[in-house]
Amino acid sequence: MHVETRLRFDNFVVGSANRLAVAAAHAVAEAPGTVYNPLFMYSSSGLGKTHLMSAIGNQVMVKHKGLVVDFVTLDDFVEELHAAIAAGESEKFKERYLQVGVLLIDDMQFLTGHRETQSELLRIFNALTADGRQIVMTSDRPPSEIADVDARLLTRLAGGLIVDISAPDYETRMAILRAKCEERGVRFRAGVVDEVGRLEFKNVRELQGALNRLIAFQTLGGEQIEPEAVLTILGDLAEQQVQPARPRPSGEFQSFLTDIASAVAQHVEQWQTRLTEAIAYWNSEGYRTGALERVLNGSAAPASVESVLRAFEADVTKLRELEQQLLRLDKELAAHPSFHDPDRLREAEQLLERALRTASPPPGPSAAFTRAGFEVSGSNQLAVRAADAIVSVPASRYNPLFIHGPSGVGKTHLLNAVGNGLMEATNGGVACVPAQLFVDELIAALQEGTVDRWRARYRAANALLLDDVQFVAGKERTQEELFHVFNALHSDGKQLVFASDRAPRELTGLEDRLRSRFEGGLVVEMQSPDRALRERLYARFLRDSGIEPTGEMVSYLAERAVSSVREVIGTVNRVVASAEVAAVPVTLGFMRAQLEPDEGATSRAAAMRTAADTYFLDAEKIVWHWPDASARLIEEPR
Repeated sequence: MHVETRLRFDNFVVGSANRLAVAAAHAVAEAPGTVYNPLFMYSSSGLGKTHLMSAIGNQVMVKHKGLVVDFVTLDDFVEELHAAIAAGESEKFKERYLQVGVLLIDDMQFLTGHRETQSELLRIFNALTADGRQIVMTSDRPPSEIADVDARLLTRLAGGLIVDISAPDYETRMAILRAKCEERGVRFRAGVVDEVGRLEFKNVRELQGALNRLIAFQTLGGEQIEPEAVLTILGDLAEQQVQPARPRPSGEFQSFLTDIASAVAQHVEQWQTRLTEAIAYWNSEGYRTGALERVLNGSAAPASVESVLRAFEADVTKLRELEQQLLRLDKELAAHPSFHDPDRLREAEQLLERALRTASPPPGPSAAFTRAGFEVSGSNQLAVRAADAIVSVPASRYNPLFIHGPSGVGKTHLLNAVGNGLMEATNGGVACVPAQLFVDELIAALQEGTVDRWRARYRAANALLLDDVQFVAGKERTQEELFHVFNALHSDGKQLVFASDRAPRELTGLEDRLRSRFEGGLVVEMQSPDRALRERLYARFLRDSGIEPTGEMVSYLAERAVSSVREVIGTVNRVVASAEVAAVPVTLGFMRAQLEPDEGATSRAAAMRTAADTYFLDAEKIVWHWPDASARLIEEPR
């Protein structure tokens, strides 16, 4: 993996809960290998560990261009080690990491049970630290609480700096909320953001999820939110105790940021020098630098040399990711020169797309479920508006979108309709998969030893839509793989949509790291059809069956409460099938006779005689239905 370029110090909000970790991260980025080595940061999920570690990597790549920075999750490290052992290339594996100047390892809590990995890590740590190379690690718990870890490795970890990140305090929550509102161009009435800030969220993802819900309500509802309505709108997200606002420290927070900004400013170089150094570095890495050379040779200085360098680095990062994906499918094609030329990024993407198409892409959405065929009312309006919003601008507003509701209310229809819309918006490559199929495919890939290819199929998708996600709860390996696929697609700006019969917080057996990511987007509920929706559905399904309904018929049917759209379809099918068997037209009287079973046989027969046109009443052919099966007259024998 490579460092996510958009996770930097300048967009990380600093507060009392993370100030020590930020200060340590800055110190490490300024002078890798000389202070706090190794640096071990831990916190619960969603508090910014990965962001802060990525910020270190990005800062090092800017200020220390000669150093190789490698970002890897412990899961990926374990897989690489096992693959190297299987191929008899253990020494080659070790040599690869000994070339790294700054090694960033995420999710160290997964060391438990990996004794062989611990031994290899210990050897690599000893070699890197002895050579003055920097190591940074993150975990959801301190080293002493990671079960079954070699005591020698624990000693090495404790020899640097171990620092925790706590849940954001009121001031930090307010700073994060205001920054996110400014970033997204959203304005609320005075007092709305303060109401959200007073809620003690456990992590930043939950805080962002609450803000997303308010933004969705205001944007999709078309009305400004009042402060007193915030708790009602947030509902289950507002279960935390509301705390009174505490006064901000007098100037301390701002002074801290100012000191950092001043220190960084002292190291800014002239733009020509920066570009020249970047060109030399990337050439040494084997990449063509035409884009940077054009800026350097231009007649005027760029508006921001940092933007130019970040854009180029982002393209290189993308090329590396594409190359890694293609290596799993076609090593020969991965050697194509386009993978080392940012100017040919689109060509490299097309090569990967071609390879993935031939490697059986994931299932796409069903063309039978269209947006035009989805009826809307108050019971599903918010979910539909959110779905329309992400189709119009994928991955920029509600990512992920999590839709939940009871069985049969139309979640699958809406999910596939979103998938069809995204197929047009993203030029295809949309994976729309039932969760059970996702699980079955993974099991098959594990049996066949093709997990890498299975991962590549999903990570290459332009969007992932997973239906019935409740079925991944309790399945550890599936959740682990979904976690990594989620991160890969989300960091690439790909849209994710999930559907479930329950909200994320109600899914028992769902890991916190997945739950926090689901709640970090927009969670919306679809309810059982209300009367308005039932009227539209009955009218539509009757017409689809060749029956033109009257207003009285629709009104009568809509009075009957149902829990799902399937019940509506079942009712229509029952009425239509009974009319076909009886060879009579469908009328209001006939409907009553079929749907009110407590009426006697006489009233039913009378209703059919009243409903039927006498022209069609043929005593030899008509079939009469009587409650007692033994008394039914099927056909008069001749």
